[in-house]
Amino acid sequence: MEQDHKEHSLLAEAFNANESRVDWHDETLWWVRQKRDRMAWSIPEWEELREAASRIKHNVLGNMHDYLLEFETNAIANGAVVHWAADAAEHNKIVLQLLQEQGVKRMVKSKSMLTEECHLNPYLAEHGIEVIDTDLGERIVQLAKEPPSHIVLPCIHKKKEEIGELFHEHLGTPAGNADPKFLTAAARQHLRKEFIQSRVAITGVNFAVAETGEMVVCTNEGNADMGAHLADVHIACMGIEKLIPQRKHLGVFLRLLARSATGQPITTYSSHFRKPKAGQQLHIVLVDNGRSRQLGREDFRNSLKCIRCGACMNTCPVYRRSGGHSYHNAIAGPIGSILAPNLDMKDYADLPFASTLCGSCSNVCPVKIDIHQQLYKWRQVITKEGYTKKTKAAGMHAMNIVLSKPGLYKTAGGVGRWVMRTFPAVVNNGMNPWYKQREMPAPPKESFADWYKKNRK
Repeated sequence: MEQDHKEHSLLAEAFNANESRVDWHDETLWWVRQKRDRMAWSIPEWEELREAASRIKHNVLGNMHDYLLEFETNAIANGAVVHWAADAAEHNKIVLQLLQEQGVKRMVKSKSMLTEECHLNPYLAEHGIEVIDTDLGERIVQLAKEPPSHIVLPCIHKKKEEIGELFHEHLGTPAGNADPKFLTAAARQHLRKEFIQSRVAITGVNFAVAETGEMVVCTNEGNADMGAHLADVHIACMGIEKLIPQRKHLGVFLRLLARSATGQPITTYSSHFRKPKAGQQLHIVLVDNGRSRQLGREDFRNSLKCIRCGACMNTCPVYRRSGGHSYHNAIAGPIGSILAPNLDMKDYADLPFASTLCGSCSNVCPVKIDIHQQLYKWRQVITKEGYTKKTKAAGMHAMNIVLSKPGLYKTAGGVGRWVMRTFPAVVNNGMNPWYKQREMPAPPKESFADWYKKNRK
């Protein structure tokens, strides 16, 4: 299920081969973005909430060590067992050991982008343990043997007819039935027995409160609650950046999260897990996996404020038209493009360039991460480290020479306009990446400088 490391541009080109799907994907996500706007505009203190959330997270990032120890102390006092994982491999080993101790070969998991980041499902499969994803969207992509394409809407790239075919193949629903209500009911029936039979449940964590040692999991389907409450063992996997200092701060984030993600006033379920019930085990796995390194990068540490709402994806003109799988990373879109190079600068060197730098992502971010500025800074770092293509580096070097010499720039512009008018096939061909998805504009008759000289009065 792990995506291969083809470049974003090539994967986006494959997605763009189906023009009607691209249009539908674009329009659907923009509709979600508009719902977010209506919700945001309905709250007079929206910008104050964003500022408060950003400052709370800033405080956490500056005092991460203390808050982690405070959370651990309180979680243990509540009866939980706390595990520390330095990276994805250690996280996976800890989870596997807990499952082997229980002797289980099949278990349920609710939505968790951290386990996607760590590639937990394929790791457990290699060790003979089947994971059943219980979030409807996650289950759909799991049946399709695909990774999620969006952190909130995992199967947003699939149409209901395709889901109907999947359910017919795997769940035995009637062929050709693509009614969403029917398919949802079929999934509910299919998953209900998994919840009842599973002795271990894994959940993600949306927020962890240092003051109380509790965790909050936000879902719209209640699948995290079903799994955690019916299982003998609850394993909660969380990145260390999920911390907030005090319980009173939850109100700020819960008001922002669902409005930014799906345009809802709040998620249907905001479930608090603090103490294991009698006879149950509660395990919390705290995962670093590059977060400490990102924390130490002054230009990029703000990315750890992310609350995984997906608003930056819904607004991004590149993501909407290239699809989540084109980012070949667990977390797609603008936020994924600044998180991924921290994990592996070479493999993800292309992602910061998959952006127009329009700034819309930063404008909608509920915790005010400077996303587009970080994308620009990553481009500089990646270029200096030598991870850009030689052709791109040569092209940028040539542009630097032309743009830094006014006379040469003027001459090159004149030659370019003449060539485009006289020999249009030079640029209107498949060798020109801009031509592949666009109609090239007619070349101007004169330069802006010449036009300005004539019209400056």
